Amino acid sequence: MHPLHARAAFALGLALTLGACSVPHFMAFNPQTRGNMVDADQLKELVPGTTTRADVTSLIGSPTARATFDDNTWIYIAEVTRPVIGGTLDVNQQQVVVLSFDQKGVLRNVETKTKADSMPVQVVSRTTPSPGSDASLLQQLLGNVGKFSPVAPTGSGGASGSGIGGSGAAFGR
Repeated sequence: MHPLHARAAFALGLALTLGACSVPHFMAFNPQTRGNMVDADQLKELVPGTTTRADVTSLIGSPTARATFDDNTWIYIAEVTRPVIGGTLDVNQQQVVVLSFDQKGVLRNVETKTKADSMPVQVVSRTTPSPGSDASLLQQLLGNVGKFSPVAPTGSGGASGSGIGGSGAAFGR
């Protein structure tokens, strides 16, 4: 057998052997539930028109958030993630349950969103300009050297002096 063919056969055999292996137990991560995952059976118990805020709180707990300008909208947010190599999280499942109440605190609407309903968000990479100069670090450190004005002599009377009471008196006299 030609040495090049032998190396190729060895590489192919090694790839097939390693490809059949699963991740070792010590490297496997368990999924983690983050937030308040609302069970489907609990959602079935919520009846619009009869269920109150107190009923919802006792059944599924306090909301993760409330709508910014509407205290009658409760939001329960949860996701199941799994750490992957590199320190990032792989999102396996997402759930957002939005409960709407009327002014009397009676449930009016139940809406459930999943990972399929999510939309990608594009992050903008520009910077916001800030007022001021574009001075370098060295210019900022040494910028006021030599710009201090001399202090006027005290005791000359008039409005000059320490600025306390306008009398021209200084501390320690």
